[in-house]
Amino acid sequence: MSLREPGTPQNRLRLETLAIAAFGALLLFVVFYALSQRQQVLRASPSGFDGLQTWLASEGVSAQSFLGGWQVDQNSVGLLLLPLYDTVPDSPRSHPATKTELLFQQDEYDLEMEAVLEKTRRVQTLAVLPKWRSGMRLAGVAHPVLLNDRSAAEKLLQAMTGQTGAKIVDAGVPFSDFSYTAESGQAMFARVYAAQMFTSPGCTPLIGTQDAMLLADCSVSKGKALSKTKGMRLLLLSDPDLLNNHGLRMADNAAIARDLLAARAGGRNVMIDYSRGMWLTDPDRGVRRERSWADLKRFFEPPFNILWLGGSLTLGLFVWRSWLRYGPVRHESAAASSGKALALQARARLMRLCNQDGALVSDYAHARLAATAAALFGPAHSRHYAEPKAFLGYVARRHPGRAAALESVLTAIQSLQPRISPAEAIQHVDELEALLEQIIHDT
Repeated sequence: MSLREPGTPQNRLRLETLAIAAFGALLLFVVFYALSQRQQVLRASPSGFDGLQTWLASEGVSAQSFLGGWQVDQNSVGLLLLPLYDTVPDSPRSHPATKTELLFQQDEYDLEMEAVLEKTRRVQTLAVLPKWRSGMRLAGVAHPVLLNDRSAAEKLLQAMTGQTGAKIVDAGVPFSDFSYTAESGQAMFARVYAAQMFTSPGCTPLIGTQDAMLLADCSVSKGKALSKTKGMRLLLLSDPDLLNNHGLRMADNAAIARDLLAARAGGRNVMIDYSRGMWLTDPDRGVRRERSWADLKRFFEPPFNILWLGGSLTLGLFVWRSWLRYGPVRHESAAASSGKALALQARARLMRLCNQDGALVSDYAHARLAATAAALFGPAHSRHYAEPKAFLGYVARRHPGRAAALESVLTAIQSLQPRISPAEAIQHVDELEALLEQIIHDT
């Protein structure tokens, strides 16, 4: 009968394999959780926009934050709010090596300009230029020394609008106030600290003046942004402090955000997009796949088919050999049971004929200890644990409740006279077998 015991080397190897697999799965979960937590920290930080999403939802405006990962019907998006946390799109950012470099890094993560422009082409988009370095988020202090490099923000402004004449304008005063007229005609004013404004010949100011715009409706007139669609328009916010968690509580910024974004969304969803890829789809055109089945099929063509064939044969060999060795428990048949009974009868007859039952029981006990040690510890350690003293030490550690009984049985067998009655010999053998069966099967 083939049994897989809990203490055998094969099962210990299986347990180690399962432990390694579980550790790998746990490690992947930890990495994924750490990345998601990093994104959550950015969204909830002073430079994030979670506060805007919560505020709009509380005012009855449909709003959600989007991190990517699934397709979104572009017709359901009334306004896409696109925070740009990368001053140099398409260029990998350099990871900080020191705490000082971390505080003064300008980019939170890498963006691709092609994906950004494709979003602005598909839906009405409000792009938000970056303003603060990472130190403002980490330290929670809005200090002028933590402002981004103005030349980098200006290049990004020009890339978004396609206008080389677009320029960044600094306020020059700590706080700047901007007038705004709501849809209802109510006069409001926005307040921004260390305002970052801009001027551009192709933009119409919505908040600010022509020479110092904070929010503007821009026409993309030339450059890379116009490569697919002519006459594309873009809402551009040069200073994120009008809408982010840091600035939303100043003056009438929150009321302006609700009035402006709700009017622009036209009753549809306001989506705050933190994703790096392109997830918008047009249901009328269907989902455009970047890959087809032909891309997968070429991995099964020469010379890859030889590798697949060799791998399949090897896998088949492994499965076949493992099935023979680690297959299900074989059920005892009637023939096997009768063969075992015959073996027991032959052993009893031999003991009676030799008239040396005591000596045979002693040798039998030693042989059974050796067989049990081989089953529990494998051939490499069976010789050591076949000794009664070593085996008893193992039983005392793993099965303390049976150690005394086993020691008593072995001592009794070793002290037997060579000539004993068959009934006494069988009694000692039965006691030994019962204890060894309990130890082997841990019952």
